Amino acid sequence: MRAVFGLVLIAGLGLAGFAVYMTKSQFAAYENELARQRAANGGMVDMVELYVANRPMKYGEVLKPEDVRKVKWPIHLQPEGVFYEEAALFPDNDRPRMMLRAIEPNEALTSVKLTKPGETAGITSLLHSGQSAASIKVDVASGVSGFLRPGNFVDVYWNGEIRTQQSSQEVTRLIETGLRVIAIDQSANVDVAQANVARTVTVAVNRNQALRINQAQSTGRLSLTLVGNPSESAEDGPVEMNQKELLGLADAPVVEEVIEKRECTIRTRRGAEVVEIPIPCTN
Repeated sequence: MRAVFGLVLIAGLGLAGFAVYMTKSQFAAYENELARQRAANGGMVDMVELYVANRPMKYGEVLKPEDVRKVKWPIHLQPEGVFYEEAALFPDNDRPRMMLRAIEPNEALTSVKLTKPGETAGITSLLHSGQSAASIKVDVASGVSGFLRPGNFVDVYWNGEIRTQQSSQEVTRLIETGLRVIAIDQSANVDVAQANVARTVTVAVNRNQALRINQAQSTGRLSLTLVGNPSESAEDGPVEMNQKELLGLADAPVVEEVIEKRECTIRTRRGAEVVEIPIPCTN
């Protein structure tokens, strides 16, 4: 068990280092593109003013006017959902915004990084219209060994026994694809770097998906698999595997029992003629 947790810790540190490397690479790409555009336009680049962070901020912090400033940004490199006006970023002083993820100085503020005015940084702010949150019980094996993060996408498999009048068999069936993870245990923070073995994974679902997950948990065991692109995880038709298919076992031939019909008679003489009369069989 200690070895497992050690591997999880090492993997978490590796993911954190990879995240830092990717952030530096993005800023380097931004600087290189800016220099290229300046050279192509004789040193002139079309700019737009937008709001960026003044300081590092963490998940759940309240955004205040002193935490931001306006800067000039290349118009063709601006992220989606940026804020150009203070009235749009701070529409009501009594209904502040909160951070939905960690942000670094000079990083552009966008709508996906902030709650709506007056909302808390809970899972309700991560649900789209018509969605609800459903929790799935997991362990170190069924929960992808603690590597899941809010914002990931997962496929859900049901493992259980299907019984009929003739037989029963263990089956694994894909019941949901491309569900978005919105919380791990009681945390919706997408910037957690350390890998932790979770007990529950909360996903965003519609009403029908919530019914399927609840029914599946009450009749069997659920396991999750991490998917990279949710649009590519969908399969045509049901995806299922049973023990016989897994081991390559053929179904035993069905032997039908043939029961011969018995006829019981008694013989009686009628003059010179012997006649057989059918009667019910007693044994």
